[in-house]
Amino acid sequence: MNKDGDKLPAELVVENFEYSQKNEQLVKKSFWSKTRKAAGKIPFTKDAVAMYYCAIDAKTPLWAKGIAFGALAYFISPIDAIPDALIGLGFTDDAAVIAAGIRAIAGQVKEEHKQKAENFFEQP
Repeated sequence: MNKDGDKLPAELVVENFEYSQKNEQLVKKSFWSKTRKAAGKIPFTKDAVAMYYCAIDAKTPLWAKGIAFGALAYFISPIDAIPDALIGLGFTDDAAVIAAGIRAIAGQVKEEHKQKAENFFEQP
């Protein structure tokens, strides 16, 4: 079996996310509005927010920023493999890409990023 045989499709997609200024700009422009709409409706929102804080951290390596901004750009993109409007299924592809992204950069998502995500959800 080849090296990709043990990986989930979302992991294969995430591996192709190189740093892109276009993804960074898209995420910085639209992340918070999409996240506020999705908060409470999807279980991976805290992970996405922690990934966002990791991506904008100056100490995060460029390769990890590429994966994070790529995964987050997929999350906020209106063009999905499964449209978000489909109740029950719409965010499954987003969740898979975010989970694969978090897994790929796990060592880069620090406690401070997770704490900032917690703080975001504690705001009124």
